Amino acid sequence: MGDLPKPLVQSVRPFSNVGIDYAGPLEIKEGKRRNARASKCYLAIFVCMAVKAVHVEVVSNLSTPAFIAAMQRFVSRRGVPMNIYSDCGTNFQGADNVLRSHLQDPSARDLLSAAIPCKWHFNPPAAPHFGGLWEAAVKSVKYHLKRVIGNQLLTFEEMVTLTHRIEAVLNSRPITPMSTDPNDLRALTPGDFLIGCPILALPDPDVTSTPINRLTRWQLLNQLQQSFWNRWSAEYLSTLQGKSKWYRKQANLRVGDLVLLRRPNVPPTVWKMGRVVSTHPGDD
Repeated sequence: MGDLPKPLVQSVRPFSNVGIDYAGPLEIKEGKRRNARASKCYLAIFVCMAVKAVHVEVVSNLSTPAFIAAMQRFVSRRGVPMNIYSDCGTNFQGADNVLRSHLQDPSARDLLSAAIPCKWHFNPPAAPHFGGLWEAAVKSVKYHLKRVIGNQLLTFEEMVTLTHRIEAVLNSRPITPMSTDPNDLRALTPGDFLIGCPILALPDPDVTSTPINRLTRWQLLNQLQQSFWNRWSAEYLSTLQGKSKWYRKQANLRVGDLVLLRRPNVPPTVWKMGRVVSTHPGDD
Protein backbone atom coordinates (compact mmCIF):
# COMPACT_ATOMS: atom_id res chain seq x y z
CA MET A 1 0.00 0.00 0.00
CA GLY A 2 1.34 3.41 -0.96
CA ASP A 3 2.12 6.24 1.44
CA LEU A 4 -0.62 8.70 2.32
CA PRO A 5 -0.50 12.00 0.41
CA LYS A 6 1.12 14.89 2.27
CA PRO A 7 -2.09 17.00 2.52
CA LEU A 8 -3.70 14.20 4.58
CA VAL A 9 -1.00 14.16 7.26
CA GLN A 10 0.09 17.80 7.51
CA SER A 11 -0.72 19.79 10.63
CA VAL A 12 -2.52 22.81 9.16
CA ARG A 13 -5.69 24.75 9.86
CA PRO A 14 -8.98 23.24 8.59
CA PHE A 15 -9.65 23.67 4.85
CA SER A 16 -6.06 24.62 4.05
CA ASN A 17 -5.98 21.69 1.59
CA VAL A 18 -9.36 21.22 -0.06
CA GLY A 19 -10.83 18.62 -2.39
CA ILE A 20 -13.79 19.78 -4.50
CA ASP A 21 -16.45 17.91 -6.42
CA TYR A 22 -20.03 18.36 -7.57
CA ALA A 23 -23.17 16.39 -6.71
CA GLY A 24 -26.48 16.52 -8.50
CA PRO A 25 -28.49 17.61 -10.33
CA LEU A 26 -31.31 18.27 -7.87
CA GLU A 27 -34.60 19.96 -8.70
CA ILE A 28 -35.83 23.07 -6.91
CA LYS A 29 -38.78 25.36 -7.58
CA GLU A 30 -38.46 29.07 -8.22
CA GLY A 31 -41.07 30.14 -5.67
CA LYS A 32 -43.65 29.00 -3.16
CA ARG A 33 -46.49 29.07 -5.70
CA ARG A 34 -48.10 25.73 -6.39
CA ASN A 35 -47.42 26.00 -10.13
CA ALA A 36 -43.91 27.45 -9.73
CA ARG A 37 -41.48 26.36 -12.41
CA ALA A 38 -38.85 23.77 -11.49
CA SER A 39 -35.17 24.22 -12.25
CA LYS A 40 -31.96 22.32 -11.58
CA CYS A 41 -29.33 23.01 -8.96
CA TYR A 42 -26.09 21.34 -7.94
CA LEU A 43 -24.10 20.90 -4.74
CA ALA A 44 -20.46 22.00 -4.61
CA ILE A 45 -18.84 19.90 -1.89
CA PHE A 46 -15.58 21.06 -0.31
CA VAL A 47 -13.71 18.52 1.84
CA CYS A 48 -10.85 19.32 4.21
CA MET A 49 -8.16 16.76 3.45
CA ALA A 50 -6.71 16.90 6.98
CA VAL A 51 -9.71 16.61 9.34
CA LYS A 52 -12.33 15.38 6.77
CA ALA A 53 -14.67 18.29 7.50
CA VAL A 54 -17.29 19.00 4.83
CA HIS A 55 -18.57 22.31 3.44
CA VAL A 56 -21.59 22.30 1.10
CA GLU A 57 -22.67 25.10 -1.24
CA VAL A 58 -25.77 25.12 -3.46
CA VAL A 59 -24.89 26.14 -7.04
CA SER A 60 -27.40 27.13 -9.72
CA ASN A 61 -25.53 25.60 -12.69
CA LEU A 62 -22.24 24.04 -13.82
CA SER A 63 -20.78 27.19 -15.35
CA THR A 64 -17.47 28.68 -14.33
CA PRO A 65 -19.00 31.96 -12.97
CA ALA A 66 -21.40 29.96 -10.76
CA PHE A 67 -18.54 27.92 -9.34
CA ILE A 68 -16.41 31.03 -8.75
CA ALA A 69 -19.33 32.53 -6.81
CA ALA A 70 -19.55 29.34 -4.71
CA MET A 71 -15.78 29.48 -4.22
CA GLN A 72 -16.00 33.06 -3.00
CA ARG A 73 -18.71 32.11 -0.49
CA PHE A 74 -16.51 29.26 0.72
CA VAL A 75 -13.43 31.49 1.07
CA SER A 76 -15.45 34.14 2.93
CA ARG A 77 -16.42 31.58 5.60
CA ARG A 78 -13.46 29.19 5.68
CA GLY A 79 -10.48 31.26 4.50
CA VAL A 80 -8.25 31.00 1.44
CA PRO A 81 -6.94 27.43 0.93
CA MET A 82 -3.31 26.74 0.13
CA ASN A 83 -4.04 23.85 -2.23
CA ILE A 84 -7.18 22.87 -4.17
CA TYR A 85 -7.63 19.38 -5.58
CA SER A 86 -10.29 18.42 -8.12
CA ASP A 87 -10.95 16.42 -11.27
CA CYS A 88 -10.64 17.83 -14.78
CA GLY A 89 -14.15 19.31 -15.01
CA THR A 90 -14.41 22.23 -17.42
CA ASN A 91 -15.89 24.47 -14.71
CA PHE A 92 -12.93 23.73 -12.42
CA GLN A 93 -10.45 24.38 -15.22
CA GLY A 94 -12.28 27.60 -16.08
CA ALA A 95 -12.11 28.73 -12.48
CA ASP A 96 -8.41 27.92 -12.41
CA ASN A 97 -7.85 30.02 -15.52
CA VAL A 98 -9.81 32.93 -14.03
CA LEU A 99 -7.81 32.76 -10.79
CA ARG A 100 -4.57 32.59 -12.74
CA SER A 101 -5.53 35.68 -14.74
CA HIS A 102 -6.39 37.52 -11.52
CA LEU A 103 -3.08 36.54 -9.93
CA GLN A 104 -1.19 37.91 -12.94
CA ASP A 105 -2.36 41.37 -11.91
CA PRO A 106 0.37 42.72 -9.58
CA SER A 107 -2.09 44.35 -7.19
CA ALA A 108 -4.24 41.21 -6.95
CA ARG A 109 -1.13 39.07 -6.52
CA ASP A 110 0.07 41.20 -3.64
CA LEU A 111 -3.38 41.09 -2.05
CA LEU A 112 -4.05 37.36 -2.32
CA SER A 113 -0.86 35.39 -2.76
CA ALA A 114 1.44 37.37 -0.46
CA ALA A 115 -0.15 35.79 2.63
CA ILE A 116 -1.38 32.39 1.40
CA PRO A 117 -0.43 31.00 -2.00
CA CYS A 118 -3.24 28.99 -3.62
CA LYS A 119 -2.34 26.20 -6.02
CA TRP A 120 -4.77 24.11 -8.07
CA HIS A 121 -4.07 20.41 -8.63
CA PHE A 122 -6.03 18.41 -11.21
CA ASN A 123 -6.40 14.64 -11.27
CA PRO A 124 -5.20 12.80 -14.37
CA PRO A 125 -7.93 12.46 -17.03
CA ALA A 126 -10.31 9.51 -16.58
CA ALA A 127 -8.91 8.78 -13.09
CA PRO A 128 -11.66 9.54 -10.55
CA HIS A 129 -10.07 7.15 -8.03
CA PHE A 130 -7.41 9.82 -7.44
CA GLY A 131 -10.12 11.81 -5.67
CA GLY A 132 -11.43 9.06 -3.43
CA LEU A 133 -11.53 11.36 -0.40
CA TRP A 134 -14.02 13.85 -1.84
CA GLU A 135 -15.82 11.19 -3.90
CA ALA A 136 -16.69 9.51 -0.57
CA ALA A 137 -18.08 12.80 0.74
CA VAL A 138 -20.17 13.20 -2.42
CA LYS A 139 -21.57 9.72 -1.87
CA SER A 140 -22.42 10.49 1.76
CA VAL A 141 -24.38 13.58 0.73
CA LYS A 142 -25.87 12.59 -2.62
CA TYR A 143 -26.91 8.97 -2.06
CA HIS A 144 -29.29 9.57 0.83
CA LEU A 145 -30.26 13.17 0.04
CA LYS A 146 -31.93 12.15 -3.22
CA ARG A 147 -33.85 9.42 -1.41
CA VAL A 148 -35.09 11.51 1.49
CA ILE A 149 -36.20 14.37 -0.80
CA GLY A 150 -38.00 12.04 -3.20
CA ASN A 151 -40.58 13.94 -5.25
CA GLN A 152 -40.57 17.01 -3.01
CA LEU A 153 -39.67 20.30 -4.70
CA LEU A 154 -37.90 22.67 -2.33
CA THR A 155 -37.24 26.34 -2.86
CA PHE A 156 -33.68 27.61 -3.10
CA GLU A 157 -33.79 28.87 0.49
CA GLU A 158 -35.13 25.54 1.77
CA MET A 159 -32.47 23.62 -0.16
CA VAL A 160 -29.71 25.81 1.32
CA THR A 161 -31.11 25.31 4.83
CA LEU A 162 -31.35 21.54 4.38
CA THR A 163 -27.83 21.16 2.94
CA HIS A 164 -26.32 23.24 5.75
CA ARG A 165 -28.05 21.06 8.34
CA ILE A 166 -26.77 17.97 6.54
CA GLU A 167 -23.31 19.54 6.61
CA ALA A 168 -23.63 19.77 10.40
CA VAL A 169 -24.63 16.08 10.54
CA LEU A 170 -21.54 15.04 8.57
CA ASN A 171 -19.24 17.24 10.65
CA SER A 172 -20.55 15.76 13.91
CA ARG A 173 -19.33 12.21 13.27
CA PRO A 174 -16.76 10.87 15.79
CA ILE A 175 -13.23 10.32 14.50
CA THR A 176 -11.15 9.15 17.45
CA PRO A 177 -11.36 9.16 21.28
CA MET A 178 -10.59 12.49 22.92
CA SER A 179 -8.49 10.87 25.68
CA THR A 180 -7.66 7.53 27.30
CA ASP A 181 -9.56 8.39 30.50
CA PRO A 182 -12.16 5.61 31.05
CA ASN A 183 -14.63 8.19 32.37
CA ASP A 184 -14.27 10.46 29.33
CA LEU A 185 -16.83 9.46 26.68
CA ARG A 186 -16.07 12.37 24.36
CA ALA A 187 -14.85 11.75 20.82
CA LEU A 188 -13.01 14.10 18.50
CA THR A 189 -15.17 15.29 15.58
CA PRO A 190 -14.52 17.55 12.56
CA GLY A 191 -16.67 20.17 14.30
CA ASP A 192 -14.09 20.42 17.10
CA PHE A 193 -11.56 21.73 14.58
CA LEU A 194 -14.07 24.16 13.03
CA ILE A 195 -15.73 25.78 16.07
CA GLY A 196 -13.71 24.36 18.99
CA CYS A 197 -16.52 22.12 20.28
CA PRO A 198 -18.88 19.45 18.93
CA ILE A 199 -21.61 20.62 16.58
CA LEU A 200 -25.01 20.17 18.21
CA ALA A 201 -28.44 20.43 16.61
CA LEU A 202 -31.36 22.32 18.10
CA PRO A 203 -33.83 19.95 19.80
CA ASP A 204 -36.75 19.19 17.49
CA PRO A 205 -39.64 16.72 17.87
CA ASP A 206 -39.37 13.50 15.87
CA VAL A 207 -41.55 13.85 12.76
CA THR A 208 -40.14 11.02 10.64
CA SER A 209 -43.37 9.00 10.91
CA THR A 210 -45.74 11.96 10.40
CA PRO A 211 -47.56 12.04 7.01
CA ILE A 212 -46.23 14.75 4.71
CA ASN A 213 -49.65 16.33 4.19
CA ARG A 214 -49.80 17.15 7.91
CA LEU A 215 -46.46 18.98 8.00
CA THR A 216 -45.64 22.63 7.55
CA ARG A 217 -42.74 23.54 5.27
CA TRP A 218 -40.40 23.94 8.25
CA GLN A 219 -41.50 20.59 9.71
CA LEU A 220 -40.90 19.06 6.28
CA LEU A 221 -37.27 20.22 6.40
CA ASN A 222 -36.97 18.69 9.88
CA GLN A 223 -38.35 15.42 8.57
CA LEU A 224 -35.92 15.40 5.63
CA GLN A 225 -32.96 16.06 7.92
CA GLN A 226 -34.04 13.40 10.42
CA SER A 227 -34.59 10.88 7.63
CA PHE A 228 -31.12 11.67 6.25
CA TRP A 229 -29.66 11.21 9.74
CA ASN A 230 -31.33 7.80 10.19
CA ARG A 231 -30.09 6.52 6.83
CA TRP A 232 -26.59 7.97 6.88
CA SER A 233 -25.75 7.18 10.51
CA ALA A 234 -26.69 3.52 9.96
CA GLU A 235 -24.52 3.41 6.82
CA TYR A 236 -21.62 5.14 8.61
CA LEU A 237 -21.70 2.57 11.43
CA SER A 238 -21.57 -0.28 8.92
CA THR A 239 -18.49 1.21 7.24
CA LEU A 240 -16.65 1.18 10.58
CA GLN A 241 -17.12 -2.60 10.78
CA GLY A 242 -16.13 -3.44 7.20
CA LYS A 243 -13.10 -5.52 6.32
CA SER A 244 -10.19 -3.73 4.74
CA LYS A 245 -8.59 -4.76 1.47
CA TRP A 246 -5.37 -5.95 3.12
CA TYR A 247 -6.03 -9.03 5.25
CA ARG A 248 -4.15 -9.04 8.51
CA LYS A 249 -4.74 -9.86 12.14
CA GLN A 250 -6.38 -7.11 14.15
CA ALA A 251 -6.80 -6.81 17.88
CA ASN A 252 -10.23 -7.47 19.35
CA LEU A 253 -12.02 -5.05 21.64
CA ARG A 254 -10.23 -4.56 24.94
CA VAL A 255 -11.27 -3.19 28.32
CA GLY A 256 -11.11 0.60 28.25
CA ASP A 257 -11.73 1.03 24.50
CA LEU A 258 -14.07 3.84 23.45
CA VAL A 259 -16.87 2.43 21.26
CA LEU A 260 -19.76 3.86 19.28
CA LEU A 261 -23.15 2.45 20.31
CA ARG A 262 -25.88 1.84 17.79
CA ARG A 263 -29.08 3.30 19.22
CA PRO A 264 -32.33 3.76 17.25
CA ASN A 265 -34.33 6.97 17.39
CA VAL A 266 -31.53 9.26 18.53
CA PRO A 267 -31.74 12.91 17.40
CA PRO A 268 -29.36 14.20 14.69
CA THR A 269 -25.70 14.91 15.64
CA VAL A 270 -26.06 12.82 18.84
CA TRP A 271 -23.62 9.90 18.93
CA LYS A 272 -23.95 7.52 21.89
CA MET A 273 -20.49 6.59 23.15
CA GLY A 274 -19.45 3.94 25.66
CA ARG A 275 -16.44 2.33 27.33
CA VAL A 276 -15.74 -1.40 27.30
CA VAL A 277 -15.75 -2.58 30.91
CA SER A 278 -15.51 -6.33 30.28
CA THR A 279 -15.10 -8.74 27.37
CA HIS A 280 -16.31 -12.28 26.74
CA PRO A 281 -13.90 -13.78 24.16
CA GLY A 282 -14.72 -16.97 22.30
CA ASP A 283 -13.03 -19.36 19.90
CA ASP A 284 -13.72 -17.00 16.97
